[in-house]
Amino acid sequence: MTKDFPRLLVATEFPPNASGGGGAIVRQMLKGWPMEKLFWWSCLPDSDKRFGQSVAAHRVAAIPRRLYPLRRLVRQKAWLMDNLWVPYATRHFRETLTELQPEVVWTIPHAWSIPPLARVLPEAGIGFHASVHDYPDLKPQVDGLGLSRCHQWLKGLEQLYTLATTRDAICQPMVDDLRQRTRCQGTVIRAGLEEDDFARLQTPVSDQKNPIRIAYAGTIHVPDVFAQFVAVLGKIRPQLPAPVVLDFFGSHSFRAFSWFDEAWMKEHGNLPVQPLNAELRKCTWGFSPMAMADEDPSYNLFSFPTKFVSYLTAGLPVLSLGQPESSILKMATTYETGVCLTTTDAAELAKHLLVALSEQEPRLKYHAGLLRCATAEFDVRRMRAALHANLEKCASVPLSF
Repeated sequence: MTKDFPRLLVATEFPPNASGGGGAIVRQMLKGWPMEKLFWWSCLPDSDKRFGQSVAAHRVAAIPRRLYPLRRLVRQKAWLMDNLWVPYATRHFRETLTELQPEVVWTIPHAWSIPPLARVLPEAGIGFHASVHDYPDLKPQVDGLGLSRCHQWLKGLEQLYTLATTRDAICQPMVDDLRQRTRCQGTVIRAGLEEDDFARLQTPVSDQKNPIRIAYAGTIHVPDVFAQFVAVLGKIRPQLPAPVVLDFFGSHSFRAFSWFDEAWMKEHGNLPVQPLNAELRKCTWGFSPMAMADEDPSYNLFSFPTKFVSYLTAGLPVLSLGQPESSILKMATTYETGVCLTTTDAAELAKHLLVALSEQEPRLKYHAGLLRCATAEFDVRRMRAALHANLEKCASVPLSF
């Protein structure tokens, strides 16, 4: 920042201490922002403060827990959300702007936050920066909420991106796609490595010989692909040079899945950044799967799971599984960050996994590629400086409430 920090309002669906990639990115980008000049508006309450993000004020247009459309009566609840909650949230957000008087808004349009944000921000007379982490027409949302509603959300997202003073997206393919959709330029902002992370990554760490620990961080977005991976891994375990442990990190438990086996799988829960990095550094590999079919291109081509960055930060080579054109596979192939698996054939997958997991020193083998990738694509200092400059630019737009 070349000036004093402006009064910033973050506006999105999730709260300041949300788990998942979105919350992690925003918190990392806000490092150094004075708490007394940081405000937040969200649709979900901040029920867990373990990540330590404090704000001067947090306003919540609360979605009633029983009304949030997740599993039962999804379409009926979504209709009630559209007709009852969205008008309320629109008024609530407008009142929040009037009450808190931010000089700039940083919006991350996500899911149910899109309708109120798209209705208010374009006419609020305030500069705002828009960050796109995911498109709202991912297959699970379309299947649950309906194609028409998701397309309306996508139009709202495109409107916010177009009318924003400045903008960014999670990866270069998404920036390029949004430029085609909106004719607006954007930059890439995502989770990255801090200065001490780079210092630690400079020196490769020799692998522990026993056991082979494979880390999985976050939500499982491609359950069929994940289930096949676990099934194949289970079959080749006896042939590997050391026992295998599949380590899960995140807010979700997977014990109810039919494939979960306590004999060689372990859940660590949802850890803050530093404890998570420390645990990941004890592992041998990170696992990052994408879809193998073309039925969800919005996720496969344009989403970029933060777990990949977590593995980089810990110096873990990555087992990347998916189509060659998916965002993760393109990155992994470009920089040789580990093993790229692109087959749906179980026997072929087993053969490749057996070779990869029998590697004696995978951290040493892929260290150069991991370091190149981190330096070129995930320098958080550079991204944070770019974002802060954009927020400063947005703050120069005059208010007109």
